[in-house]
Amino acid sequence: MAWTRDEMAQRAARELKDGFYVNLGIGMPTLVANHAGDLDITLQSENGMLGMGPFPWEGEEDADLINAGKQTVTELPRTSYFSSADSFAMIRGGHMDLSVLGAMEVAENGDLANWMVPGKMVKGMGGAMDLVAGAPRIVVLMEHVDKAGNPKFVPACTLPLTGRNVVDVLITDIAVFDRADRKSPFRLVEMAPGVTLEDVQAKTSAMFIG
Repeated sequence: MAWTRDEMAQRAARELKDGFYVNLGIGMPTLVANHAGDLDITLQSENGMLGMGPFPWEGEEDADLINAGKQTVTELPRTSYFSSADSFAMIRGGHMDLSVLGAMEVAENGDLANWMVPGKMVKGMGGAMDLVAGAPRIVVLMEHVDKAGNPKFVPACTLPLTGRNVVDVLITDIAVFDRADRKSPFRLVEMAPGVTLEDVQAKTSAMFIG
């Protein structure tokens, strides 16, 4: 059976380490904040918040405390606030250790396409291009296939690129792929319970090491 979105976020949290400064993209990556456990990490948001806590309990929301995806979050004793310009200066200056992003497509060479949604009006490319250029390690969370059943882990991206050769770890609802460095191919390292290598191969058009 495929992993749920929450289980995918839980797996992504295993990529975090004590002392990391981490940026979580909008959508599914924001769930990673709820699985950090006792790790001493600092979450950063493009809209100007450093030191985000987990999502609030129902009834405890503060409409003034939001992440980049406009979801309500909580603050911590060490939380600080600043302008979006300062936030992007942190990102562009290489001060994030890791970023978790969603994706429309990931190519076998690590290319990422995640800002253009097919068939939908998109206001702009957001901060993903800055994140993949500024963070030394990129973890991607995405469904393995699209709604039509087409692979999203592909030989080459067909959508406009966010970044070239930037993905280090790919976590889908059926499998996890990583690579030793950005010159190496992706290798299959985990599969969801009940998923076989043949299942993964059937839903993947990209080359990977099994």
